[in-house]
Amino acid sequence: MNQLVNGEWRTDTFETTDESGAFDRQTTTFRNWVVGSEIPDHVDAEPDKRFEPEPGRYHLYVSYACPWAHRALLGRSILGLEDVIDVSVVDPWRGEDGWQFTPEKAGCTPDHVHDRDYLRELYVRADPDATCRVTVPVLWDTDTDTIVNNESREILRMLDTAFTDLGNGRRLLPEDDEAIQRVDEIITAIYEPINNGVYRAGFATSQSAYDEAIDELFDALDHWDEVLADRRFLAGDELTEADLCLFTTLIRFDHVYHTHFMCNVQAIHEYEHLWPYLRDLYQLPGVAETVELDHIKEHYYTTHPDVTPTRIIARGPDLDFEAPHDRDRLADDRTPVDPVEVE
Repeated sequence: MNQLVNGEWRTDTFETTDESGAFDRQTTTFRNWVVGSEIPDHVDAEPDKRFEPEPGRYHLYVSYACPWAHRALLGRSILGLEDVIDVSVVDPWRGEDGWQFTPEKAGCTPDHVHDRDYLRELYVRADPDATCRVTVPVLWDTDTDTIVNNESREILRMLDTAFTDLGNGRRLLPEDDEAIQRVDEIITAIYEPINNGVYRAGFATSQSAYDEAIDELFDALDHWDEVLADRRFLAGDELTEADLCLFTTLIRFDHVYHTHFMCNVQAIHEYEHLWPYLRDLYQLPGVAETVELDHIKEHYYTTHPDVTPTRIIARGPDLDFEAPHDRDRLADDRTPVDPVEVE
């Protein structure tokens, strides 16, 4: 896989799997925090005084296709930050030169900040000696002309806390510390088996690595399907960051992960509770407009030649995300969820 090495673009350096054939995701590199952010206990960081929340100062670089970037788009939309933080959207197709800007393509934009052709050029602008993969989302500060952060979970938390006074006043976190800790635990619990699990299955190069990923993926999906039997959202009766983190995987599952990544034990629309839960989330204000299935399908089926060398885009399935879900009938439930039940 392609990446930057000492500021130079290389196409022969990063291996996606380890010696056992298991998918090995590289960690993100830019991890600064906007002043005013509520930093989770598990994150070893401090707010950076260079970065203060101001309208019009920050910019998001995203792909509609990428589930990690989709988290940031959801936070921006639900929290009413569209007029506070502008967005540049890359091409869903990612070739040897990495994410690129093709404004002539439907749903894509130019680089609104620097008018560059490739996202990697901005990484080098932020760090001329960068050695890392070039990923989305990217939170860019136009005042200091650098990347603040490129870790989706951390960007979502910043949007949810540091920019509260600049948006619609909504929060995606509970008020008390114990409840916030439970949300963080749920996000952590769903990450490895579900969010990253579909990639672990799809990019596995050994049967044992694939089998392990699939077992953990569907054990976790079964668990959360059961949890959602009597509560509307993952942490109780209120929408939280945890729901956004699960949504971006679920909305892609039947269209790409089920087929493209061989996660075909069961489709999400076959689950008794996950399927209406997904429709419920989709129909919430500010969510549907962040979903671009054409970008999602084009990216996955054309960008991973090792998985789908023909680059043929699968046609189905035909799912109605607008169908009634009846989940708002669920009783007010604030009973804590124990995410460690999933091993």
